[in-house]
Amino acid sequence: MILFRRTDENPVLIPDPDNNWEGEATFNGCPVKYKGKIFLLYRAESSALSNGGPHRNVSSIGCASSRDGIHFKGRYQLIRPEEEWEQFGCEDPRVTGLDGKYYIFYTALSKYPFMAEGIRVGLAITKDFKQIDAKYPVTTFNAKAMALFPERINGKITAVLTVNTDNPPAKIAIAYFDDETEIWSQPYWEKWYESLNHRSIPLERQNQDQIEVGAPPIKTKYGWLLLYSHIQNYFSPPSVFGVEAALLSLYNPTEVLGRTKKPLLIPREEYEKYGRVPNVVFPSGAIVQGKELRVYYGAADTTCAMATINFDRMVREILGIEVNVVKLKRFFDNPILIPNGQNPWEAKATFNPGVIYEKGRVHLLYRAMSNDNTSVLGYASSADGTRITERLPDPAYVPRKDFEMKLVPGGNSGCEDPRLTRIEDKIYMCYTAYNGENPPRVALTHIKMDDFLAKRWDWAEPVLISPPDLADKDAAIFPRKIEGKYVFLHRLGESIWIDSVDDLDFDGNRWIYGQVLMTPTPLPRVHSKIGIAGPPIETSYGWLLLCHGVVDKQHYYDIKAALLDLNDPLRVIGRTYTDILQPETDYEKNGIVNNTVFSCGAVVIENTLYFYYGGGDKVIAVATLQLNELLEKLKP
Repeated sequence: MILFRRTDENPVLIPDPDNNWEGEATFNGCPVKYKGKIFLLYRAESSALSNGGPHRNVSSIGCASSRDGIHFKGRYQLIRPEEEWEQFGCEDPRVTGLDGKYYIFYTALSKYPFMAEGIRVGLAITKDFKQIDAKYPVTTFNAKAMALFPERINGKITAVLTVNTDNPPAKIAIAYFDDETEIWSQPYWEKWYESLNHRSIPLERQNQDQIEVGAPPIKTKYGWLLLYSHIQNYFSPPSVFGVEAALLSLYNPTEVLGRTKKPLLIPREEYEKYGRVPNVVFPSGAIVQGKELRVYYGAADTTCAMATINFDRMVREILGIEVNVVKLKRFFDNPILIPNGQNPWEAKATFNPGVIYEKGRVHLLYRAMSNDNTSVLGYASSADGTRITERLPDPAYVPRKDFEMKLVPGGNSGCEDPRLTRIEDKIYMCYTAYNGENPPRVALTHIKMDDFLAKRWDWAEPVLISPPDLADKDAAIFPRKIEGKYVFLHRLGESIWIDSVDDLDFDGNRWIYGQVLMTPTPLPRVHSKIGIAGPPIETSYGWLLLCHGVVDKQHYYDIKAALLDLNDPLRVIGRTYTDILQPETDYEKNGIVNNTVFSCGAVVIENTLYFYYGGGDKVIAVATLQLNELLEKLKP
């Protein structure tokens, strides 16, 4: 595992007893590049002052500059407690340049003795680091460690902050602003706080741990790099302070693309182990210099230190690229089901099966295509998960409604790509309905379990559940309610979307929509779109979600995996970034659509994941993987 390397010059900033305002401690520095120099803003702790009351140390924010980022000089007090909302101290600055201004967020202390309700975020704005142009109180609740992203995301000013640091459990969360005035708007923050859970980034491991934003986010070609403090056993000492890192989606930074499994830096040196608060390393800022990432951190809450790491190597290790690769293993006798020329309805192709495991058998409902490109659904089953032991001569499901009947002679139409979910005594099926003229949409139907197992195809009337005039595919239902609601996944545009509904009684006049759950990533190759494979599979670590993606330039499909929080599936807590399957065999690389591996379902039998997929949009194959291997890769 790659780790930070401390500079031999550490600590790079120490208290100056000749300056009373920084005589006790100088730590938690945040660097920023300005006019060819590196400016370091840091927390300065004064020698004991009385201020008409008990003697105590007072925090303010100092500033120093350097040509090399190691030797700092010209120290001066930039931000001092002046307003009532910061009267007892200004701590731990984080600075980001945006639109010609520099936004300095810091912890503002308004009450003494210190208490959660008096520990909030303050903001100072400067253009030159010589004078402060404006100051504002920001959050209306307990929060610390706030920083702006260095550019807008989806057109909005974006910030990351730590909420409830002194009223745990703390959460790291994302905030979006239409303009800068919202940053210090009390009504904005009161409304924002109401949906904190949906705005948070899932970085916690255990309830007794503490997390806090470290450096302002840094953009990489893979995603946003976020360095943060992870404190193990925070509520049951001895605590262990560590520096960790996560990579967040470029367009949806609440989505975690990958994260470190262990700390990159822990207290080891004397200046980290001994000081005002022993055994502390706290990341507070970082910059990229050439191939290096430099992290600046507070050591024992007394001095400021710096360490370096190879930037690209660290990011790739966070994502697990080419490290401990997990792969699906193909069945040696693939494909397991091929077109049958004796049955016109499945003479051209048999592929993309939805699957369920019931009564000791794997049941496959597969897409079958005739020579005139009409899709229906056929039935087959397997006793051992790999070999087909039953296959019916007639379709199990055929087009019945106008929205799936052929309107273009010879064109594609019908019922495509079924995904099956058992909920209580019914099997619900989402599929793509297409008439060849209007955009493909998601249709929903269901059948009683007893009828399905008896092969009595008494399906409910299908109903469209996705919005009109929008191409929508790759839909499935979670196998149980979450917080009293049914949850759907589907694909709009290039991304996977998620939505929840109170019931499944659709009438053709209400639609699933929701919000983006996962977006394509450039890892390790650029993808033009992604979609789910089959319905999510519940595990003890989270919802396992297998996904397909289309690699942009080479235009081939690959398969990856993700893990969603069990109680809040809006939270993506793990993803693989090296594919677990891509086209390699002849039946995958050559077919109706070359270089395609596309799945609508998988099942777990005795800890083995059986993954069923269409090869080349023509045949059906199966591959397996030990479930615990994949979860070990995905779990936080």
